[in-house]
Amino acid sequence: MDNRYNRHIILKEIGQSGQDKLLNAKVLMVGAGGLGCPILQYLASAGVGTIGVIDDDVVELSNLQRQILFGKSSLGKNKAEAAKRRLLDLNDSITIHAYPEKLTYQNAIELFNQYDIIVDGTDNFETRYLINDTCIITNKPLVFGAIYKFQGQVSVFNYKNGPSYRCAFPNKPKGDAVPNCSEIGVLGVLPGIIGTIQANEVLKIILSIGDVLSGKLYCYDALSNKATLLSLKRSEDTIRSILLIKDDFEKNDLETSCQFNVNEISIVDVLGNKNVQIIDIREHHEQPKVSKTHVLEIPLSELDRHIDKLDKTKQIAIFCNSGIRSKTAVSKLMRHNILNCFSIREGASQINNYLNDSIK
Repeated sequence: MDNRYNRHIILKEIGQSGQDKLLNAKVLMVGAGGLGCPILQYLASAGVGTIGVIDDDVVELSNLQRQILFGKSSLGKNKAEAAKRRLLDLNDSITIHAYPEKLTYQNAIELFNQYDIIVDGTDNFETRYLINDTCIITNKPLVFGAIYKFQGQVSVFNYKNGPSYRCAFPNKPKGDAVPNCSEIGVLGVLPGIIGTIQANEVLKIILSIGDVLSGKLYCYDALSNKATLLSLKRSEDTIRSILLIKDDFEKNDLETSCQFNVNEISIVDVLGNKNVQIIDIREHHEQPKVSKTHVLEIPLSELDRHIDKLDKTKQIAIFCNSGIRSKTAVSKLMRHNILNCFSIREGASQINNYLNDSIK
């Protein structure tokens, strides 16, 4: 063998036996985005022998700000497959399996059973609970990470009878309660910081060294460089409640926090239609601004208080930055019995281009 792992092997805490443990380990990465990219990079570099990566998303230009495995040549390609190509160039002595599909209740158990450790790099709560519950059922440790603007969290769940994600966060937030980074933004280096800590936890678990973050939630603030360590407790009732649904687990449906049962429309169908009122439900500070001549601004947080501004004689077409909050807004209006409303599929940047080109 070459000198690739020399810096590991000369550490007395690792040595050749520890490097052999890494080579024999199997780790599944759920999500190849901001968190997944640094995690995958360091696990592959460290010589983890078998790595799986599942992601049904494709690489977009806005990803390159933080998703360090990708470049311009990756644009439009599936993230799992693009990550595999990059990682094999980094280390072709390991095995990497790419799953260019969505994690669901139907495929999760079979997939998780093939790996020793599961790593969560997702950005929505529905999938996080799916990952957690599958780890409980398959008895796999879960290395969890989450980011929000300038803050991040890391923990290890379901490890040696430690707490699960549901023990720490028993209740799912509502779909519109916590926007993801495509809606609210994120500091580009933050996923690297949090993802690297997650990768470190994976290596510690495999090597049986150090103090694993089980029963602890590590909270980091990038603006102040302050870190807080919170204690978590295992709830036996919570664990039992998941194990009780094991036989019916695959019958569940996954509805992510960015999916709502609402009608969608394209901005192309809205252009030139005088019977449509266009509503921007982003916050006032968000960019890019869209022509106020053709658009009414009502932030989602103020929508319930400004129902009277809506023209109920027209179709109401709502947009935001990526289509998540616009779907939430449509759901709100439907609860007010305003049914002739739609979420515009395109985000603000595309809409601005369409309006500038087509509406004079």
